Amino acid sequence: MIAIIPARGGSKGLPGKNIRLMNGKPLIAYAIEEALKAKHIDRVIISTDDEEIARIAVEYGAELPFIRPAELASDTAMAVDNYIYTIGRLEKESGKPIDAFVVLQPTSPLRIAEDIDGAVELFEDKNADSVISYCQEAHPVTWHKFLDEEGRFVDIFDSNIKNRQDNRVSYYPNGAVYVFRTSMIRERKYYTDKSFAYIMPRSRSIDIDYMEDFEYAEFLLSRQ
Repeated sequence: MIAIIPARGGSKGLPGKNIRLMNGKPLIAYAIEEALKAKHIDRVIISTDDEEIARIAVEYGAELPFIRPAELASDTAMAVDNYIYTIGRLEKESGKPIDAFVVLQPTSPLRIAEDIDGAVELFEDKNADSVISYCQEAHPVTWHKFLDEEGRFVDIFDSNIKNRQDNRVSYYPNGAVYVFRTSMIRERKYYTDKSFAYIMPRSRSIDIDYMEDFEYAEFLLSRQ
């Protein structure tokens, strides 16, 4: 199966995060190296608009069949449009259909090859339309609130003051592994009634948006 690693050059929360050094290695290298170890991944494709990201990704073993168009790398561009474009172009250039593919975001450096293979195997075992990695939420989602402009609470859900252990366990997408059926993505969907969760532990579920996330992930990697 093909793995696509999307890595655009612009990042508002943490500029240059995709190639920022984490324990002496560019962040994107962690995704590439684990994808190359995964037994169910045949090709590792970097999708980027940035020449420096492209150079580093190729250095670590990813393929760069083409540069991503600028309009698919803006702040307002939708990830699904890039997936549709990338798969369509790969199909055209190879002359072969791509029925399913994996997406690995570079912002999940604690994800390991076993997670990638586990998600692909679940996808195949279930004949799924998608498998997406999730992690158990530490607190009930019904405790979440909106705040108004003065800082007062605004309910999202019905008010819930039950103890944590008395609430049903919820899960959130951790951003680490996505396995998609191409036909579903072309309908601009991530979920159908044949979508399943691949559950990952919290210890491998860091998704980097800000410097605090980066430093915490670096700390966890340094302990391994």
